[in-house]
Amino acid sequence: MNLLQQISDHLQQGKAKSVAELTRQAITDGLHPKNILDEGLIAGMSVVGEQFRKHELYLPDVLLAAKAMYAGLDLLKPLMIEANAKSHGKIVVGTVQGDLHDIGKNLVAIMLKGAGFEVIDLGNDVSAQKFISVAEQEKADVIGLSALLTTTMPTMKSVVELAKERNLYGKVKIIVGGAPLSSDYANEIGADAYCFDGMNAVETVKRFLDQIR
Repeated sequence: MNLLQQISDHLQQGKAKSVAELTRQAITDGLHPKNILDEGLIAGMSVVGEQFRKHELYLPDVLLAAKAMYAGLDLLKPLMIEANAKSHGKIVVGTVQGDLHDIGKNLVAIMLKGAGFEVIDLGNDVSAQKFISVAEQEKADVIGLSALLTTTMPTMKSVVELAKERNLYGKVKIIVGGAPLSSDYANEIGADAYCFDGMNAVETVKRFLDQIR
């Protein structure tokens, strides 16, 4: 079994220490950082995401795999910066103002990072103004909005309206997710897509970025 496959396998098993050791070995052996990322870490997280979707894995398993992924990423980041390696895209995510629920949002962020995207996680209770300001400053490709409380959903519409005011609408894609949401609601407020889980968010973001590149 080659080294990159071992990294992928150990990541799927949530073995952070092993992933760090194997990643360090891959670097020492002269493998390109992008190959280690794509064929080791991202490949492993893709399997984890698919298994989670099929209910073959549960949230604690995903969190362990994410910890293992970060163990490898921490070693690769300096090398990626040195090589000026570009991320697959930049996404700003957060739970909207008035809502403190973040488990779903955190899972989406993990899946997006695992797919090679740069994720700027604003946390929870985030205002429309902050979403748009950070997206502008960071030149983000996508804004991801999460809500669990129906009372906080109108903030999502505020983000869309503010994006229109700032002439960002259409340039930055806006995706929404959370238990009370639906595709109909996304259409109603003018969001670009409703994502029902982390892997669906990854697929949606990939599709959007493929369209504009």
